Amino acid sequence: MRAEIITIGDELLIGQVVDTNSAWMAEQLNESGIELFQITSVHDDREHIIAALDEAFRRADIVLTTGGLGPTKDDITKHVLCEYFDTHLIEDTRVRAHIEQLYADRPDVLNRLTATQWLVPACAEILENRVGSAPLMIFHKGDKLLASMPGVPYEMKIAMTEQVLPYIESRVKSQESRAKIIHKTLQVTGIAESSLAILLEDYENAMPAALHLAYLPKDGVIRLRLSSYGELSEDEMQHWFERLQQETKDYLIAVSDEPLEVLVGNSLKSRHQTIATAESCTGGKLASLLNKHAGSSAFYYGSVISYDNSVKEQVLGVPAEMIAAHGVVSEPVVRKMAESVRDLLHTDYAVATSGIAGPTGGSAEKPVGTVWMAWATPQGTTAECFQLGKLREQITDRACTKALVELLKLLNR
Repeated sequence: MRAEIITIGDELLIGQVVDTNSAWMAEQLNESGIELFQITSVHDDREHIIAALDEAFRRADIVLTTGGLGPTKDDITKHVLCEYFDTHLIEDTRVRAHIEQLYADRPDVLNRLTATQWLVPACAEILENRVGSAPLMIFHKGDKLLASMPGVPYEMKIAMTEQVLPYIESRVKSQESRAKIIHKTLQVTGIAESSLAILLEDYENAMPAALHLAYLPKDGVIRLRLSSYGELSEDEMQHWFERLQQETKDYLIAVSDEPLEVLVGNSLKSRHQTIATAESCTGGKLASLLNKHAGSSAFYYGSVISYDNSVKEQVLGVPAEMIAAHGVVSEPVVRKMAESVRDLLHTDYAVATSGIAGPTGGSAEKPVGTVWMAWATPQGTTAECFQLGKLREQITDRACTKALVELLKLLNR
């Protein structure tokens, strides 16, 4: 069974909004055994939407659309779908009751534009959107279907999880009609992508034709993803995944596709241990990663963003003489930062970063991209210097990745 996604909205095409919906939807479809064939973004334009629908239905069994369902004039998706499926709008009393209840404490929102939200295409099946006013609409075209959802990410995710995917799965004719899509991912570090490919040459040459290996490098970590689209059993896939782990054992840091911060958090939680950060050049990025996911309060205590020297001195207790003698981007300073924030916040672990993110501020001795890091642990403090590139965002992203990778190694010893 094959699906396509059509995202609708001018804001996606001018870069004003980044399409995070499609990547998340793709993961959910794969987990349900539905192959995603193409993702298309279109303007809020009748002809563009209709052309995209025609093309998608030629290739796919399921078409998922997001966006363009608001009550304002620029949101035309519902009207175009009415035209496409040769139907008209009618009032849906269930949708009206839901919207009136949703905005019961905000009567100012219940105006004539909001009232258009309870008008739905007569031929559509309407599913509940419990967190928003835009109805979830299912259309049928022969044995194919289209599901129309809001573009707001949190609304779309709830709609997809609670309504659309269960609807689709309940109408799959048989388990055989769904490909057994299997992905297995591991993560390695400390080796260049080209060197890794050379290392794995014999492994790749021995793989069955039904198996595919993808290299996904980012910020010093390479994810290796094995994929099978309905041709290998779970046991066969596991055999090849275990062989891949053995081939990469000297560089292996994880046997899952979970983000590094999740792996770190899980390790800390399993030990009932905690962490804090003291950041200079990364400016809070590391803290943001550590508290990004639900449940982070079990292990993450807080951070000191010591961008200015006065914060390093007054909050973290870094002696001014130390900074004068060694500079803020130095081993003694990051060691003191890590140890101080660990003591200050009473945590088991702490990570500190101090570097030159550029584009200015570098020197012959410490060029742009120089980053010192320290990890204060119950066993002591370690520190290391890295050269992480030339571009500011690249440097800070790589610094956060490196900080988590080295922390994960310490936790796994």
